[in-house]
Amino acid sequence: MNLVIALLSTRQFLSAERIRDSVAGYEDSASDEAFSRMFERDKNELRDLGIPLEVGPVGRYTNQEGYRINRDAYELPDIDLTSQEAAAVAVAVQLWESPELAAAAEGAVLKLRAAGIHVEPEAALASVPAVPARTRGSEAALGKLLAAIDAGRAVRFEHRNSHNAPYLMRDVEPWGVVTHHGRWYLVGHDRIRDAVRTFRLSRIGADVTAYGPENAVRKPEGADLRAMVARVTGAAPVTGTATVWVADGRGQEIRRLGAVVEDREVAGRPGAVVEVPVRSRDWLARLITGLGPDALVLAPAQLRADVVERLRSVLERTEVPA
Repeated sequence: MNLVIALLSTRQFLSAERIRDSVAGYEDSASDEAFSRMFERDKNELRDLGIPLEVGPVGRYTNQEGYRINRDAYELPDIDLTSQEAAAVAVAVQLWESPELAAAAEGAVLKLRAAGIHVEPEAALASVPAVPARTRGSEAALGKLLAAIDAGRAVRFEHRNSHNAPYLMRDVEPWGVVTHHGRWYLVGHDRIRDAVRTFRLSRIGADVTAYGPENAVRKPEGADLRAMVARVTGAAPVTGTATVWVADGRGQEIRRLGAVVEDREVAGRPGAVVEVPVRSRDWLARLITGLGPDALVLAPAQLRADVVERLRSVLERTEVPA
């Protein structure tokens, strides 16, 4: 991913030496030979994935070869998605915009600029979300849990059953993280209680410690983590509806949750009016706030005031460059 970010964010051809100096992961190569092997492996992997890697001169007056990714060839054409497919993409976007992954992407781009490499200003990977990811309910423990699940290691963390309850230490074999009604849940085997348990990430402390050998923990064959979470949490009661306008191509989760009642332009932008059942006003307000100018609450007035207040709070905490 670091290599893709580097080669996609500039129109220059970058030499292997410059890539080694500026792309995270290569600087620890023990020797030129070790770097060469690693770099060749990564180039072959990109080509196997169908990523169009171009080779060309790094300058007008040199024959030294460099590398880049042609953005026009890399980007996909317009895709028609079902509501379920669009919802999955929306969840992936929210995950990428979490503080852990957003910071990694921004750090990679800044390092490229510091090395004197021209980064395209309109590059999507170089942009910063208009509304900080924390307003979307991103959890500090998410990155550590995903790393432990990927490595197949057990984890220890503090967890509380409610926001007012004391933290208790948990020892868990993590099987996976899923979303349900806008919340993140960890599912796994609780070693202390010797039973399958689910844990809401917002109630897990930030200090998550992975331990034990790698590949020692794996999800049981046929385990349906989403069904497990649904059984434990149950369906939240509907407490009314909200009418929300979302811009075309945005707010896929809003569209999935509700029903489109009409197409409407707002401030010259085409979009749709969606009737959304309200199970948690706080969660819905956070979701709408995260869409920034791409969503507008039409009703009820109380939800609209809540979103406006959240946006004002974000503006007050955001430094806007002159």
